[in-house]
Amino acid sequence: MTTQIQAQLYLSDQRGCTETAYVRSFHTLNFGSYFDEYRKPFGSLTTLNDDTLAAGYSLIKQIDQQTSVVIIPVVGGLEFDSSVGHGFIQSGQAQVFSLAPGMELTIHNPYETNVINFIQIWISSSSTHFLPACHPVEFDLSLKNTLLPLFTLAAGAGGSRQPINGFIGKYAGRQNGFYQSETADAQQPHGVFAFVLSGAFEVQDRLLQTGDGLALTNVGDQRIEFEALSNDAIFLLMNIP
Repeated sequence: MTTQIQAQLYLSDQRGCTETAYVRSFHTLNFGSYFDEYRKPFGSLTTLNDDTLAAGYSLIKQIDQQTSVVIIPVVGGLEFDSSVGHGFIQSGQAQVFSLAPGMELTIHNPYETNVINFIQIWISSSSTHFLPACHPVEFDLSLKNTLLPLFTLAAGAGGSRQPINGFIGKYAGRQNGFYQSETADAQQPHGVFAFVLSGAFEVQDRLLQTGDGLALTNVGDQRIEFEALSNDAIFLLMNIP
C-alpha cells in the first residue's frame, strides 16, 4: 500500500531574516531569535540559512549539540577555521564538518571589497559513533541534468539507522529528473527536503523559485519527480529521516 506524500512549502519571501551592518541571513527554518510555528526543524535538519557576508568580516558559530554542518559557497569563496580544521573553499566546492558540543566554527570573507554568499545546512546527530572531523567536497555543475552527490552522513544521524544524503544539480530548462531513495526503511519515517539555489523548478507538481524550500514526508521508497522551468536552474535535495 502506497502512503500519500505530504508536502509543506517554505516560500522565500516568508523566510526569517537577521541583518546587521556586515551580515544578512535568511532563515528557511527557525534560527536564533527567529521563530515561526510552521518553520520548526524538519526531522534532523535544524538549519538552512542563506547568508551574505561583507568584505573582511567573520561569523563565529558555537556548537551546543552533535551537529553536521555543510557550507556551500554560492558567490565568491570563503575561509573557515574550526576545532577540526581550517582552509578555503569556493564555488564548486563544499565543506562538511562534524562538530561536537563546545566546538566552534568561524567563516571569514577574505576579500577587500566583495561580499560573499553561502548556504549553511545544520543536521543534528544522536549517533553514538559520531566523530568530530571535516572534509572537502568537490562537484562539477558543468555536468548538467543530473543529481551530483554532495554529502553522506553516517547512519544513526538523528537517531535513524539510515544515512542522510545530500545532492546538488544544475538543469537546463524543461529537463526532467527524479530522486528515489535506495535506503528507505519502512520502519523509519522518511522525508525529502528540496531547496532552490537559482531559477525555478516544479517538484511533485509544486512550483519552487529561488530561495523556496519544499519538505516532503511519508516518502518511503516513492519516486520524487521534478522539472526545471528555467535554464541553468540549480537546487539542493536531501533525504532526511
